[in-house]
Amino acid sequence: MELYKQSDGAVLGSWFVRWLGWRNRVLASPVFQRVASRLPLTRLVARRRARVLFDLVAGFVYSQVLASCIELRLFDLLADGPLDEAAVADHCDLPLAGARCLLRAAAALKLVEPVHGYWALGADGAALRGNRGIAEMVAHHRLLYADLADPVALLRRGGGGGALADLWRYAQAPGTGDDRAVADYSALMAASQPMVADQAIDSYSFNRHQRALDIGGGEAVFLATLARRVPALELGLMDLPAVCARAGARLDRAGLGGRVVLHGGNFLRDPLPQGYDLITLIRVLHDHDDGAAMILLRAIHAALPPGGRLFIAEPMAATPGAEPAGDAYFGLYLLAMGSGRPRRPDEIRAMLASAGFARSRLLKTGVPLTARAIIATR
Repeated sequence: MELYKQSDGAVLGSWFVRWLGWRNRVLASPVFQRVASRLPLTRLVARRRARVLFDLVAGFVYSQVLASCIELRLFDLLADGPLDEAAVADHCDLPLAGARCLLRAAAALKLVEPVHGYWALGADGAALRGNRGIAEMVAHHRLLYADLADPVALLRRGGGGGALADLWRYAQAPGTGDDRAVADYSALMAASQPMVADQAIDSYSFNRHQRALDIGGGEAVFLATLARRVPALELGLMDLPAVCARAGARLDRAGLGGRVVLHGGNFLRDPLPQGYDLITLIRVLHDHDDGAAMILLRAIHAALPPGGRLFIAEPMAATPGAEPAGDAYFGLYLLAMGSGRPRRPDEIRAMLASAGFARSRLLKTGVPLTARAIIATR
């Protein structure tokens, strides 16, 4: 049997290659598409495939409809009750035709819904309104969209070099970690961290530990949640000094200033604090390329006592039922950011083993699309 060898060493049989070619020629055939759309047995499949393909084409427009709703605070406006088109136009400073266009587009995406001549907040719009992190992500997506205006150029230059990378520049270059440099990205991460915090804490028994250190924890949103849910746990945070200052101010406002020890430093260059039996990485590992990630994992292994544990929570590649979120969304997002990549759980576990961890396992989370979790033991 003839074999085809790929660059990664995988071998494909010639029969499989021929089958792929036949299948793709059939699916691309206008005659097959026309017949499939008419036959009762294939009509539903054909319509579903057509919808999927159209959504791929129109996805950017859908996201801009959502961005418009967020910028105009449409969901907040309708949360107080249904309004007619004229009232929406007046509140959003839009001409009547523009308000009508936006409302109909948002209704098609189930963000709002028509009710007897008025417009009400839809189920998905209500869910989005209840998650400030989503709104913050959508608002800053204009930076990502600017980088993706020429996606081929982004791919050819190997990522970075654009608006999104500039937002994260303080973490990439020494000497740029002043408050002005860290403010925008730290605020974004703080707003979106609650999406992950509760899921992460629900997935593991943190009360089995005495002292936990969150590395790269930003403005301590995860630690603030952990402090409330596990009151006996002693907590520490390590991040850049300017970020720690912002974390301290946020913790003080929340009445938790005395609960968290702040360790200012660069976790890729400075020694990690000792004496913690648990270290956490919440949406940190995927922000770093493999070389930097391995430096961090080895440093964590060295900092933990025998039997100490590392807890990792972040979106991961190849998540069943949420595959596009990994390699499609986060793959391009991190490429534009200029650092990191989404990794499969087995890739992370292999890195942990290489860093010296004795064992690791994947934990269950409530919404794997948002975050999956891994626990590793030194």
